[in-house]
Amino acid sequence: MNEAVELARELIRIDSVGGGEAAVAEPLARRLSDAGFAVRRHEHAPGRTGLVARWGTGEPVTLTGHLDTVPLGGQAWRHAPHGAEIDGDRLYGRGSSDMKAGVAALVVAAERHVRRAGAKVALEVVLTAGEETGCDGAAGMAAAGLVGRSRALLVAEPTANRVLLGHKGALWLEATTRGRTAHGSMPHLGDNAIYKLARVIGAVERFDPGVPDHPWLGPSTVNVGTVRGGINVNSVPDLAAATIDLRTVAGQDHGRLRERLQTALGDEATLDVLVDLPAIWTEPDDPFVRALVDAGAGAPGDQPAASYFTDASVLATACGGGPTVICGPGEPEQAHVTDEYCLVHRIEEAVEIYSAALAGLAP
Repeated sequence: MNEAVELARELIRIDSVGGGEAAVAEPLARRLSDAGFAVRRHEHAPGRTGLVARWGTGEPVTLTGHLDTVPLGGQAWRHAPHGAEIDGDRLYGRGSSDMKAGVAALVVAAERHVRRAGAKVALEVVLTAGEETGCDGAAGMAAAGLVGRSRALLVAEPTANRVLLGHKGALWLEATTRGRTAHGSMPHLGDNAIYKLARVIGAVERFDPGVPDHPWLGPSTVNVGTVRGGINVNSVPDLAAATIDLRTVAGQDHGRLRERLQTALGDEATLDVLVDLPAIWTEPDDPFVRALVDAGAGAPGDQPAASYFTDASVLATACGGGPTVICGPGEPEQAHVTDEYCLVHRIEEAVEIYSAALAGLAP
């Protein structure tokens, strides 16, 4: 069986739901070290280990993927979530599409690149922990200075091997209102934080992000995701909070956006940042995009942006802001679902695409 498929199966068999990435990182660190890469590990919490592996001299191409996976959900699986079963052309398991198949493909492609004869572009392989909870591992690596400037960034998230040119940013905020508690039979003695939060939510619903639609990423959007408040039915609540999900487009300033929202809410709520990840966008005529398409990746087409955010929101800046492309063997609609699968032939295809694209770049 194809080397990358077998590696993907090995990784799927390791449970990294919400943590434990160290167990996934270690076999990959050994492989990359054996291939000649200089490997550095980064632990942003106990057991939450990622790695940065560097080979060659000069500005590298950076290849990246994450090692954590999301929870299994409450629905029963027909295929063991960590069994890595193959049925026909489908490889089943949590993380098969999102995104252990992508990690396996880029690691095998990196190994082949090093073994190939002739002058070769330098490589940096960045494998992160904690992507699913807000790119925590990538942020820690960037803060520690472990990720260097590169000529291009390739993110192997699930795209069915089609080139995607970016994704929206995410600014997640928590709006908190405060009041004064009192007995529910004497509400005039209290100050109801939930009433304040209701007014805040109304203001959020009416809020205009204030930027034109991006021609490919679409509009900047806002959504209230959760609401909580109160301690019991017969007390005036003195604390309430709501989470707000703002999705942003390329060029949108998150600091300014937060200021505008705070002004719209007035002094009834305080805003705290939960996640702050900028949008990513690369023009379709970029040479790195053309290299991947010429190597066999699907062209961006009419929907050239991912619906999800990626570690690129952190790593693109750390890498110097060069072209960033998302292209991986997983099936996008399989991310986070029960009985998640990846198509076996796409894993093999991804290795060929990555290898050919890297071979076509001048050292």
